[in-house]
Amino acid sequence: MDIHAYVWLITVVVLIGILAVDVFVIGRRPHVPSMKECGIAVTIFVLMAILFGIGVTYFSGAKYGKQFFAGWLTEYSLSIDNLFIFLIIMEKMRVPRHLQQFALLVGIILALVFRGVFIAMGAAMIAAAAWVFFIFGAFLIYTAIDLLRDYLQKDHEDEATDNFFIRFVRRRLPSTGDWHGTRMTITEGGRRLITPMFMVIVALGSTDILFALDSIPAIYGLTSEPFLVFTANVFALMGLRQLYFLLGGALRKLVYLSLGLSVILAFIGVKLVLHAMHHYHLDQEWFGRSLEVSIEVSLAVIVGTLVLTTVASLIKSSRTKPEEDPHPMGHVPADEVDQVTDH
Repeated sequence: MDIHAYVWLITVVVLIGILAVDVFVIGRRPHVPSMKECGIAVTIFVLMAILFGIGVTYFSGAKYGKQFFAGWLTEYSLSIDNLFIFLIIMEKMRVPRHLQQFALLVGIILALVFRGVFIAMGAAMIAAAAWVFFIFGAFLIYTAIDLLRDYLQKDHEDEATDNFFIRFVRRRLPSTGDWHGTRMTITEGGRRLITPMFMVIVALGSTDILFALDSIPAIYGLTSEPFLVFTANVFALMGLRQLYFLLGGALRKLVYLSLGLSVILAFIGVKLVLHAMHHYHLDQEWFGRSLEVSIEVSLAVIVGTLVLTTVASLIKSSRTKPEEDPHPMGHVPADEVDQVTDH
């Protein structure tokens, strides 16, 4: 895929510009966005991704268009799973509803930064040696097994708010238990103290690192084009803040999402191992034929798994008595509204 430098430059400037408007203009004031605002934003961002994929297909061919859509769908699915962990963090750390948007904005920015770093590292590793695909594949298979274990044991909720990074910060830095709007540090009695918002950002940031470790090998298993890897990741992060408020408690209805993602990651992991074997002609030597998995098969497996997972989740949730939410997403109690404090 031949991408000129000016195409890279224009794409990066436009996409980062869109994210900047969403972060610094639309999301500059801490508040709970309305369902209308969220619905419009999510629709626009999804349509932009689809139009971009159509553009890739038109200018570069169906092969690369399919790679973009496969990568975007995988990354978007992983991002939704990330949102579920964000929801757990917000609940466990008792983040006021009107401050959740700010925390999400910072979390999404950190996710973009970490993914950018891992994209560059992944590209450098792949360029250096094809055997890296063995490592990526094994890592994804391990991650898929770990997701399955978490799904069966239901132990990921405590890990989200009690990992190494959070414990380290709690031990090393003095803190206050009082919220001070979006401020992360305050000065009391001549001492610099971190606020609960700082701890929330640490929790979100450490979660972003773990998800970046999963997502980058996953998309490199679908395309080796850095341009598609970058754009698929950026589009997957667009609108996540609005999607969080739009879906709200509905995120919990996707009970089989982790299970579906474990299937997808395991499939991509096997695909990476087979690709590495093909590169070193091991498939021909051992099995007498090529074992590479086509992008068409990959796209079919990803879409099929996501559809089956979503349908099964909705059926399961419809048969389960929903838990009553005292503060439905999108509603801010009066006592919390009075606590709004800007930077």
